[in-house]
Amino acid sequence: MVTVGNVGPEPPGRTWCRQGEMPQGTASGIAVGLAGLLLAARGLAGCGAGKPARPMGVPATAAARSAAASQPRPITLGDAEPCPVTLPHSGGPPGISPDAFFGWGASYGNGTLWVGGLWPRGVIEAGPDFVAKDGSVGMKFGWWRAARGKLTITGRRLGVPAPPARGLVPDGYGATGVQASGVDFPTEGCWEITGTLPSSSLRFVTFVVKKGP
Repeated sequence: MVTVGNVGPEPPGRTWCRQGEMPQGTASGIAVGLAGLLLAARGLAGCGAGKPARPMGVPATAAARSAAASQPRPITLGDAEPCPVTLPHSGGPPGISPDAFFGWGASYGNGTLWVGGLWPRGVIEAGPDFVAKDGSVGMKFGWWRAARGKLTITGRRLGVPAPPARGLVPDGYGATGVQASGVDFPTEGCWEITGTLPSSSLRFVTFVVKKGP
């Protein structure tokens, strides 16, 4: 049997620790360090509070330029130049009175179907009275049917994705002759409109731009 005697007094200038304990000086130093780190973290968090996050490596000026580039550019009359617009004729279907066909003096046709009320130079400059609350542009067109059948109207924007144009064809105009209609253009730009009968169809292209008051 081994007998362990008394350890005796601790040497001067040296502190001993039991298992699970640490010197008082070391504990207080760690506490001070942790408090400093906590204050620093709070300061860093406060510096970034209320500021939007930006992808790492992207300067603020580059991010601003990218956001501006993503905004659609306003449509102007200058954009009508590449649009292959349909120019109206100064006379309507042969033998038809101007009083019988809306838009007779600014029409376009193929011998079976005519559309009237086309705008000069093929460009619709829509004032505020033609613009709905949703931003769409509404326009009236007259049609003349030399062949029998119900007219349907469809439309698509050329060169740029957009919702289709909506044709409005009211009843009550018989199977031939004049037919009133309306077209809602959901956006500005270059548009191809097609009027269709069971035996014939007619296409025309017009450019739509909003005009200020």
